[in-house]
Amino acid sequence: MNLAITSGYVVPVDGDPIDGGTVLIQDGKIAAVGRDVAVPEGTPVVDAAGAWVLPGFVEAHGHLGVHEEAEGWAGQDTNEMTDPNGARLRALDAINPADLAFGDALSGGVTTAVIKPGSGNPIGGQTVAIKCWGRSVDEMLVKQPVSVKSALGENPKRVYGDQKKLPSTRQGVAAVIRDALMKAQDYRARKAAAEQEGEPFDRDGTLETLVRVLDRELPWCQHTHRADDIATALRLADEFGYRLVINHGTEGHLLADVLAERNVLVIIGPLLGSRSKVELRQRSLRNPGILDRAGVEVAITTDHPVVPIHFLVHSATFAVKEGLDPAAALRSITVNPARIMGLDDRVGSLRPGLDGDVVIWSGDPLDIMSRALKVFISGREVYSYTDGEPVVADPYYRESSGL
Repeated sequence: MNLAITSGYVVPVDGDPIDGGTVLIQDGKIAAVGRDVAVPEGTPVVDAAGAWVLPGFVEAHGHLGVHEEAEGWAGQDTNEMTDPNGARLRALDAINPADLAFGDALSGGVTTAVIKPGSGNPIGGQTVAIKCWGRSVDEMLVKQPVSVKSALGENPKRVYGDQKKLPSTRQGVAAVIRDALMKAQDYRARKAAAEQEGEPFDRDGTLETLVRVLDRELPWCQHTHRADDIATALRLADEFGYRLVINHGTEGHLLADVLAERNVLVIIGPLLGSRSKVELRQRSLRNPGILDRAGVEVAITTDHPVVPIHFLVHSATFAVKEGLDPAAALRSITVNPARIMGLDDRVGSLRPGLDGDVVIWSGDPLDIMSRALKVFISGREVYSYTDGEPVVADPYYRESSGL
């Protein structure tokens, strides 16, 4: 898709704002960003005068499509709580693009989401990055897998404790993770020996995935809230050498200096929910600012559906109210989550070569009264707000087919 968005207040996020700027998209990719961009003849033009132009937001930790809106049990595919080690499981295989949450995401300027299994298992499965519009998850796909989801703390010990089986304590949860990674180390050694000898080898999907974690191909997204669980996450990462990304990090501010010194990345949130369990007692909108000032790279998450996906930008706004720098707030929902999740070669900023995912806002998106007026994914208009009516483009309609 070719498109030129002109005359707007362009905020690339990874560069200085451009008043009266143009974003040129060719073949679905950003071709140029600037004040004096030559627009090729015949290119469709959208006049954004008086509006703000930003990259689509990136949700680094959500459950869109696997925990569906208004579907109850029928649309709940977040946790396979029958096996503590679900490394072979893929969120990709459970996403329903018809989930109403994808339309909500667009209305909130979110164009890319990393979908993760839930936190019911010590090892939940593989995460996937997708665009928030399309007919099938295969058409929406950005990257698969992105990381492996793991959980410490209350959730896995509650799930399996209720079943009267391992793990029912924090030491049991850590033991399940440690045992699985030790088996993956042994599997890797056996596989290498078999390949060297030219012998057949029985593959194991669970262990194959964990070997990729050990080889640092896939980050380890560690669900953890309490400071003691964060310390356990750091300890396990030291033992096995994988790339750790703290997810939630509710008490991360208590270890901010440690996380900064070790360059551990933090996806923080949800920020707007209640303190519904013990490990959320320290939940505060001040925490992103504390981490950012300590030098920790932070992405903000809604953990949809815990907080509705279209409130991602509002989570950043309220964090600004409680001390987070406004520029850092915009980075926390654009370039930071893209970089943390290894997607910054596709999304997260307005930079030539990246996907043409652009949102036109009525004003500063950190102003709670601003709204997304138009949303483009790869240069295609997929959402608009006109005359008080939000409209999501029908992904099943194709002009070439007449459908």
